[in-house]
Amino acid sequence: MLDSMALFLDIDGTLLSLADTPQDVLVDGALLGLLSALSRRTSGATAFVSGRSIAGIDALFRPLRLPAAGLHGFERRAPDGRLYRHASPPADKVAAAREAMRALAALDPGLLLEDKELLLALHYRRAPQLTPPVHEAMERIAAQAGPELVLQWGNCVVELRPCGISKGASVTEFLAEPPFQGRYPVYIGDDLTDESGFESVNQAGGRSILVGERTPTAARTSLPDAGAVRAWLHSIL
Repeated sequence: MLDSMALFLDIDGTLLSLADTPQDVLVDGALLGLLSALSRRTSGATAFVSGRSIAGIDALFRPLRLPAAGLHGFERRAPDGRLYRHASPPADKVAAAREAMRALAALDPGLLLEDKELLLALHYRRAPQLTPPVHEAMERIAAQAGPELVLQWGNCVVELRPCGISKGASVTEFLAEPPFQGRYPVYIGDDLTDESGFESVNQAGGRSILVGERTPTAARTSLPDAGAVRAWLHSIL
């Protein structure tokens, strides 16, 4: 099975259970061993597809380095190690949005601004009661930022990201090059940001797996949680 499969794996909420902040998650040795084995058995056709930066992914999974799409597809490390990045939005627009989001996060200790340089994420998992005002404020900030930056909704997080990027586009790029090319693609993810990844593997005749429950979704099957994802990966290994 694995010798003909290409695996695309989201991280937070998929391989790792969600935490209050992105810094609170831990990668255990068992997961590192599982991912290393999957990479070997797929001849390198196992990739991370995440909202984290590639540098952040590498730090989290050190010493493991897999092909990866970071910042929801803004950057991508190909199997041969080459790094591709999309054109950056205007620096002044990003800076203005950063200051506005920093001021918003300062209003409540339950809010956290995660600064990923060109992608800004406001987490409110510790203050879910603030969902309506946070969404309203982020819509205003996005409108002021202009068309180069767009909102991306997620699980207790709102992100402002460059326009024209997606996880699905990164999956399509991976599938056009070896060792992913010609393989049966499987995408596993939990968030709204993973819907484009589901759509890409569906179009390629592969398997899309949602972690958790959500409707509507493009995923054609589901697993209940990160523990079930690991169990399924062990089963195919």
